Amino acid sequence: MNYRPLSDNEIGQLEKNGCSAEDWKRILVKDGFDPVRVARTRFAGDVRLGVFKEKVNLHDLIAHPSGIYDSHIVNSTIGDDVLISNARYLVNYEIEEHVVIDHVSSIIVSGESAFGNGIRIDVLNEAGGRELMIYDKLSAQVAYLLVTYRHDPAFTNGLMELIGKYADGCKSTRGIIHKGARIINCGDLKNIRIGEDALLEGCIRLEDGTVASSRHDPVFMGAGVIAKKFIVQSGSKIDSGALLANCFIGQGVQIGKQFSAENSAFFANCEGFHGETCSVFAGPYSVTHHKSTLLIAGMFSFYNAGSGTNQSNHMYKLGPVHQGILERGAKTGSFSYLLWPSRIGAFTAIVGKHYANFDTSEFPFSYITEENGKSALTPAMNLFTVGTRRDSIKWPNRDRRKDPVKYDLIHFELYSPYIVGKVQRGIKALTDLYEKTSHDQEYVHYKGINIKRLMLKTTAKYYDMVIDIFIGNEILKRLAEPEGDIKFADVKEHLIVSHESPDPNWVDISGLLAPQSVVNGFMDSVRQGKLNDVGEVQAYLNDMYLGYDEACWAWCADLIKQRTGKPVSGLSPEDIAGLISEWQNSSTKLNNMILRDAEKEFSKRSQTGFGIDGDESVAEQDFSAVRGTYENNKFVKETIAETERIKETAERWIGLLKTRQ
Repeated sequence: MNYRPLSDNEIGQLEKNGCSAEDWKRILVKDGFDPVRVARTRFAGDVRLGVFKEKVNLHDLIAHPSGIYDSHIVNSTIGDDVLISNARYLVNYEIEEHVVIDHVSSIIVSGESAFGNGIRIDVLNEAGGRELMIYDKLSAQVAYLLVTYRHDPAFTNGLMELIGKYADGCKSTRGIIHKGARIINCGDLKNIRIGEDALLEGCIRLEDGTVASSRHDPVFMGAGVIAKKFIVQSGSKIDSGALLANCFIGQGVQIGKQFSAENSAFFANCEGFHGETCSVFAGPYSVTHHKSTLLIAGMFSFYNAGSGTNQSNHMYKLGPVHQGILERGAKTGSFSYLLWPSRIGAFTAIVGKHYANFDTSEFPFSYITEENGKSALTPAMNLFTVGTRRDSIKWPNRDRRKDPVKYDLIHFELYSPYIVGKVQRGIKALTDLYEKTSHDQEYVHYKGINIKRLMLKTTAKYYDMVIDIFIGNEILKRLAEPEGDIKFADVKEHLIVSHESPDPNWVDISGLLAPQSVVNGFMDSVRQGKLNDVGEVQAYLNDMYLGYDEACWAWCADLIKQRTGKPVSGLSPEDIAGLISEWQNSSTKLNNMILRDAEKEFSKRSQTGFGIDGDESVAEQDFSAVRGTYENNKFVKETIAETERIKETAERWIGLLKTRQ
């Protein structure tokens, strides 16, 4: 890009406008530069100025002529049609076109900076040992593997080396503010890199960070925000006095209302308001909304924290060295308390205060309650709640990410090899406990928690429904809609298994579900230096993500073999019809149980407080006006319709398969 020295006339005009420079010879401009658009500004060092002709949007309803006014510019390049007004100090920056900087105390790069890339934050374990190196393209999957696989130093060191290499490439003595960004009424910004179309308005102080905004999904950072040593990815909104120190903010995250976080990472679509986190690994869709909630040294995903939720990681011995894991979909009720170390199974609801260390990871879809001062587990009971079903539907519909590049790779399936594998282990544990426990015993103690003996056999049967539903779902997912005179050979063609020896063990890598052997292959590639940069790391993980369906079907086919004694290739029409029939029965039974749970929301007790000045009839009318009726509730109607579709699908395929026997 060609720049030229200022002409004498241009210098004269600038000085007439109240401008000054340490050395006008070091101020270069593009052809077309108009000195009228620069007023009351001081220049120092090497400065390059673009062409100022157009108006730019200062606010959504206010346009202002581009140019530089009432500012101090040092060693910076200013692009075309930029507006800089009342910037006390702008030092060592590249400013791209159509940027707005208005009423800002300082925007300075001091020395060499990587702008938050490569910073290590102490997530999950407050005392250290699980440091996460953050960077502006970090995904939940890379973070999970780096933080939790410390038992394999060759892998984690290799991964950190690649991240370090990327961070080194980000280092510069000059910052950049990309085109279309707006920085308005802010305090001090030091060592900050700002992406396209970002809006920073009213921030108090930002230091050592990257705002990785994109034109497809801009970042907003608002009033009262203070952030130090941070990364913010596209589509995120940080507002209302949020305080961040040593934090990573992923895509589509919302944080505000005086929320404070230290040494914490928040991945896609997380929300944090009012409360506080310390050393938290918040996987996708982790949500905390309440003032009295304090989350410490925990790992979560698809999580909802009730008001007053709290944990302890400090035994007043060796310091805050303990950690806790809540697997995907867990919830904590109001004023729940957990003592770390503990591990909670997927889709489990925790109510009450718990002072024991327990591991319920074999028992997804459970309740953990406080009974007579002891922690009690009721396996499988969260299967039948409206909340679990609604959550599984709402998560994919609430993905706020608009950026075409999505770093976090998320599988939303409620029933997967990961969950069903745990269900199988849960059934085995419950069956073994039932056989070994005396009938005189009210509770059985297992891995730190108490389970009622009378629930062992019943809940194992509930878990068995999950297996039936999973198998049926996977079979029908692969079968095309029947058309014309379909042959059984056509059915078998759709059920071919591409993976001969599926891995029985699956893992949930903070949203991405994969066989452990596939993860091990990725780790081998990192150890052996086969991946050259973080881009190749993400590409490998993306292939893993896209391979889910085939790997899932192979795992399901092996499960079918375990239950029928036949490989999928050896199933008869009657066998497949039987599996579909079991799917129909279990799916219908589960939906009916969920509907009974939903019906409780419309009971007489739920009408308490309605029709405040009337009788029972008025209460019913008031309740219906506000809440609607059970019959017209959207969720209820959709669930009933789903049950009907299940019946129609099952009858169609069973009828077709019977004619092919």
